[in-house]
Amino acid sequence: MNVFQGRPVIPGTAEATALVSHGGFNTLASYQKSLMFGDKTAKCGDQNNPDLYQKPMAGTALCLPQTIGSTTGGMVLYCAHAMERSPACLLFAGHIDSLAAAGAVLSHVWTNRPLPTVDCLGEEFLNTVKTGDRIRVYEDGKVEIVSRP
Repeated sequence: MNVFQGRPVIPGTAEATALVSHGGFNTLASYQKSLMFGDKTAKCGDQNNPDLYQKPMAGTALCLPQTIGSTTGGMVLYCAHAMERSPACLLFAGHIDSLAAAGAVLSHVWTNRPLPTVDCLGEEFLNTVKTGDRIRVYEDGKVEIVSRP
């Protein structure tokens, strides 16, 4: 079992299947179709992200280096969370960027449901975790890979 210690940005607990991107996560491009056309599984619509394209994001442990793209990114994450289409948690190898931080905070404050968010997990985390791994997140920012498919 692999264990990584990060910094809890939005403390919370979660257990979910990992969905891993090694490139930046464009929130608007990824969620636009889901939010506009009612795809409750939130299949990633970003054709420029081969790690995630067409994969369902709702309820996953989304493992990322950072988010990229439009300044609407925070509102997109909040909308996905409010519509119950967000990941179960957001896990960042490096420091969280302002777009993702805004979305995580807005989600927590405006829905009164945390979107557990952990950053500073390290490059080793992103190189170790694989899509399909079962991930457990703890309030203190500890993240474990519980099982592999």
